[in-house]
Amino acid sequence: MVVDHGSTAVAAGPKRPNILFVLTDDLDRAELRYMPQTEALIGAEGTTFDNYFVSNSLCCPSRTTTLRGQYAHNTGVWTNGGDNGGFERAHSLGIEEDTVATRLHDAGYTTSLTGKYLNGYPNGARPDDVPPGWDNWVSAVYGNPYREYGYVLNQNQSYHVYQNRPSDYGTDVYVHLTDQFIRGAAHDHQPFFAYLPVYAPHQPATPAPADLTKFRRLHAPRTPSFDELDVSHKPVFVHDLPRFNTEETAAIDRVFRRRIQSLQAVDRGVARLVHTLQVTHQLDNTYIVFASDNGFHLGQHRLPAGKETAYDTDIRVPLLVRGPGVQRGAHVSALAGNTDLAPTFETMANARTPAFTDGRSLVPLLRGTTPDHWRTSYLVEHRAETGVTRPARPPLNGESTLEPPDPDQARADGRPSHRQIRDAQLLNRGADIPDYDAVRTDHLLYAQYTNGERELYDLKTDPDEVVNLAGTRPRLERKLARRIAVLRDCGARGCRRAEDLAAP
Repeated sequence: MVVDHGSTAVAAGPKRPNILFVLTDDLDRAELRYMPQTEALIGAEGTTFDNYFVSNSLCCPSRTTTLRGQYAHNTGVWTNGGDNGGFERAHSLGIEEDTVATRLHDAGYTTSLTGKYLNGYPNGARPDDVPPGWDNWVSAVYGNPYREYGYVLNQNQSYHVYQNRPSDYGTDVYVHLTDQFIRGAAHDHQPFFAYLPVYAPHQPATPAPADLTKFRRLHAPRTPSFDELDVSHKPVFVHDLPRFNTEETAAIDRVFRRRIQSLQAVDRGVARLVHTLQVTHQLDNTYIVFASDNGFHLGQHRLPAGKETAYDTDIRVPLLVRGPGVQRGAHVSALAGNTDLAPTFETMANARTPAFTDGRSLVPLLRGTTPDHWRTSYLVEHRAETGVTRPARPPLNGESTLEPPDPDQARADGRPSHRQIRDAQLLNRGADIPDYDAVRTDHLLYAQYTNGERELYDLKTDPDEVVNLAGTRPRLERKLARRIAVLRDCGARGCRRAEDLAAP
């Protein structure tokens, strides 16, 4: 069943547009400034979404939402593992049977995934498993691909071992294989959907050999929320944290430098693929979409390194789009979210959008038009992992695991240095985040925790979310609480109607 979300079909005539989708792992919105080629080749040549959010700031639920077009409370994938998350949960629920991949494949597109899929893949399935809808499949099944070295890829049901040579560096491998796929599709005059989910800058944020000595003097931004002075009005998981000592601050700065170093290979990869599209005469007919699965806090609110909060550091991420009909050099302020990516790709490809979709197509915004009815709020939701996480598949040479704990910091050869062991200990001091539901508007964040705590921030006057206004504006809080009550149980068209209600 095709659902009209108020957008016009992009594909017209026999030449259907291609789609290249690059997804980074844990990229903070502010870190995009260190990717100048990506900003120039996609942002400046297309449209930047200034208010793009993820609804669950954790890898697997966010990636499932991206493929499916649904909030986590409708996909059933809440976390990265255990009984309520990870690949095993998505696989057991049949999520993969109807995704953007199957929909574009059915519409005549050749499809490719090269890189990180869902956390824990292929646990619960065969090691050579290829999910439905993917014509070209490359994803890790052994080792620790987060290190960028020492991993085994399932390349179309054939195992390929990548060790510790410079040529085995993960980001470069995934870019190269995506380049090959694009060239093959262009040669065959086949419209394509190329999904490139890289691991950078996820910890341990391993740089490519050429980038190891860059940004030596760089340190994490000292924003007003960095090592926040007064957290007495914050929830318990924050206000119980001590301020950083000198060693901890130095560890945060080292992690930040590694993250920026690791992004340089991604930036070069984007430039390489744009060049490939140009020389294969596909650039003018290709949508290029660049985004992140979630953000990352690194020192803000005394939180050392991680995600999963409702703060903008974790939920507000980059979204850049260029392509046919897309406004050049434009900025969109309308609220957009990762529930929108699947219906957007489907509109671009003139493919079906199923009735269960929670999101909406962003194509009108890309063309410079804001529909009469557009969301005024977006749901943010978080649940802790439940049950016992099943063990990962056997490690490669006994050195690493397929899905490492977070944060995980190891050297490229698999043996952590004394400094990296110390950094991991220092940065893993954060408290557990209680379950919560939150709502983000164009300038407000309101969060309700299951332990009864509340947070309210006015981002117009307090963009760093330092002053918690909860308890000072009861009428506004009641309106926001009612909006959460509707959104957290919504589905499909009901989500869009709830999001479109008058702003609180």
